[in-house]
Amino acid sequence: MSKETTIRLFIADIDGTLVRTDKTLADATVEAVRKLTDAGMPMSLISARPPSGMYWIAEKLGLAGPFGAFNGGVLFKADGTVIEHHCLDPIVARKIVALIVQAGITCWVFADDQWLSNNADDPHNVREVASANVEPIITDDFSAKLGRCDKIVGVSDDHELLVSLEKKAVAAAGSNATIARSQPYYLDVTAQVANKGDGVAFLSNAFGVPIENVAVIGDQTNDLPMFARAGFSIAMGQSSDAVKAKARAVTDSNDDDGVASAITKIILPQ
Repeated sequence: MSKETTIRLFIADIDGTLVRTDKTLADATVEAVRKLTDAGMPMSLISARPPSGMYWIAEKLGLAGPFGAFNGGVLFKADGTVIEHHCLDPIVARKIVALIVQAGITCWVFADDQWLSNNADDPHNVREVASANVEPIITDDFSAKLGRCDKIVGVSDDHELLVSLEKKAVAAAGSNATIARSQPYYLDVTAQVANKGDGVAFLSNAFGVPIENVAVIGDQTNDLPMFARAGFSIAMGQSSDAVKAKARAVTDSNDDDGVASAITKIILPQ
């Protein structure tokens, strides 16, 4: 690792990265993070999750923040204090919801610390409850929330349909939103600056660390914007070849405690 990329801040994605597939936080990961922070290096989190799904992780890891929720659309401290908040453009929000509903798939809307869904029986609900730490409000009417929307998600296990829907969403939103797959079955739509590239830039500024001295770790294509911005990037072992190709290093999978391995073998040795 060159002198120019000496790491002074470590920022981790959560799902598929910091937590295992069952959404648990491994003891090895907690121990490695404590060693890192005891050595004097701050750590932060950035995720597509809402803040409600991040508090317990920050507490267990002993992190004070700030952190980036909704891919950086909301920056907040461990005590819940919001530093920055970027909502989706209301016109774009209405267009995206219409596209998802027309496609006949599950639509989720996150706004005002609530999660609204039009499908009480979606099999992904259980996983999202574990991630977001809130229960869904079942409704077909999202209109009251679209002026203050943090994230819209199209949910489907028909991956080809989501690819097609992603193209339509990009055409409808233009440059007024960030549209990315946080998982193969989730199409996330957030504010234009609510992407992990701008998110890590916000966080590096909040910590007073130049972005070239920030290391990031993630697993999905929505992590690529932060790979491009940060001084050092690490991909998880189960990531696609396309994601791994954009990283400076590759660690073990999330189910094999890849974050703990990255901290122990890559970050701390510097």
